Amino acid sequence: MYGYPEGERSTVQSPAKRLLLIVDMLSDYEFPDAERLFDAAETAVGHIREARDGADRSGVVVAYANDIHEHWHSSPEERCARALEGRKPDLVRPLLPRGSDAFLHKGQHSAFYGTPLAHLLHEEGIEEVVLAGQVTEQCILYTALDAHVRHYAITVLEDAVIPLDEELGRAALRMMERNMGAQVIPTARFSRSLPPRPA
Repeated sequence: MYGYPEGERSTVQSPAKRLLLIVDMLSDYEFPDAERLFDAAETAVGHIREARDGADRSGVVVAYANDIHEHWHSSPEERCARALEGRKPDLVRPLLPRGSDAFLHKGQHSAFYGTPLAHLLHEEGIEEVVLAGQVTEQCILYTALDAHVRHYAITVLEDAVIPLDEELGRAALRMMERNMGAQVIPTARFSRSLPPRPA
């Protein structure tokens, strides 16, 4: 198990049409300009956790895609441990993945590049990818584009994505909405739209 005790593990069992993809939140924040993310990340983490809790209640599949940062040998457990030992463990701890969450290591911006994400979406019968995480104008944008060209519907949780540059982040949200047909909505609206898990 990656992080939570047994009692807090996800119990997602049934296939769903949506997948919540949490991007690059397991970070040690040891990269240039990382401090520019901190204020927005402190707010966004709560919204990401809210989205994940809602996904759990509704049976929506949850997946993590996280940069390797050239640690090619890393396991998910090692990635989590490194993040918890980094500069902002308080941003990591609420979002630690559970053993039942999909976990994808990525080496480039898009969560599709060099990962089995496309296969996961096919196998789970996913039609809509819901995006949360960082950075809005980089990894979120490029992942959305790759989802778009593969004909997936896209939802971006506007208060659960984190820009490095606020102006570029806003532009990226407009681009995803206008050019990719993405639904850009607050987390609360996403949570309200989730049906209860089938009995």
